[in-house]
Amino acid sequence: MYIYKPFVGALLAAGLLSGPAFAENKISACELTDTGGVDDRSFNETAWHGMQRAEKELGIGAKVVESPSEVDFEPNMTSVLGGKCDVIVTVGFLWGKATEKFAKANPGQKFSIVDYAYTPQLSNVRSQTFATDEAAFLAGYLSAGMTKTGTIGVFGGMNIPPVTIFMDGYVRGIRYYNAVKKASVNVLGWDPDKKQGLFVNNFRSLDDGRTFAQNLYDEGADIILPVAGTVGLGSAALADELGPDKLKILGVDADMYLTNQKLGRVYLTSIMKRMDNTTFEVLKDAKDGKFAGGEQLGTLANGGVDIAPFHDMESQIPDDLKTELAEVRAQIVSGKLSVK
Repeated sequence: MYIYKPFVGALLAAGLLSGPAFAENKISACELTDTGGVDDRSFNETAWHGMQRAEKELGIGAKVVESPSEVDFEPNMTSVLGGKCDVIVTVGFLWGKATEKFAKANPGQKFSIVDYAYTPQLSNVRSQTFATDEAAFLAGYLSAGMTKTGTIGVFGGMNIPPVTIFMDGYVRGIRYYNAVKKASVNVLGWDPDKKQGLFVNNFRSLDDGRTFAQNLYDEGADIILPVAGTVGLGSAALADELGPDKLKILGVDADMYLTNQKLGRVYLTSIMKRMDNTTFEVLKDAKDGKFAGGEQLGTLANGGVDIAPFHDMESQIPDDLKTELAEVRAQIVSGKLSVK
């Protein structure tokens, strides 16, 4: 499935625009989504927002190609090669091998991949990676301070590093709260030491999101972190039915209060990866002739990761807990506190 956006190159080809300014700045970019789809209200959509911003602010042509399953990856990649896109942005860990294969076969093509890094690095691939565990650590500390039952739940889409880094940081933030507050908040669904936990093995099923959240709620969890893209919308729907006084949800990737406004009241906060910002920077560098391969890491310090505003939950969070969160953030940014 193709979703096209008009871009300068097409207008030039049609003879509707002319002149050296347009010829010099003609850059086109294509996003190839992971299996969650461009409307996943999560990482595919957030990266697409960065593409749209580049289209608006930089005059870059933007096109997105959706991949319903992994079997679509190589055909979709082939469809945008051959000079059709100056920069090809692949979204998600599952794209790692395919992107590497095509990057090596097409050394003159610029690529960027979200949530994957190569060792050794590839000269024509910019990896967008994120210290998500830093923001997740804050969210874990916050959740531990807000739970009423003393039990918190977490589950993932797949047992892959871009998912488990959320879960690692989240659980370690809860553990840190327990250590400094002499508390005993329990976590269901993930053990960062054993790398074992709950996974739905997909990023699309709302039914799975509801079922896994229901099971964790039945075991006593009143706050749940689903790290599973669209799946988390099913968890949010359950929380909306129960009421946020009984079950709160944490969003991932984007500020889910804004992207899932109908159910916004259930979100305590969201653990954000700013793929929109990093994707925009990649395209800006390409337009400015500064594109280079390697790794681009988003952190708390540079704004590449963060937790979202508390929105409707603002008045429910004690001032002393907000102060503690600010102190924890400062210690992570300064390097005094490790989230590993």
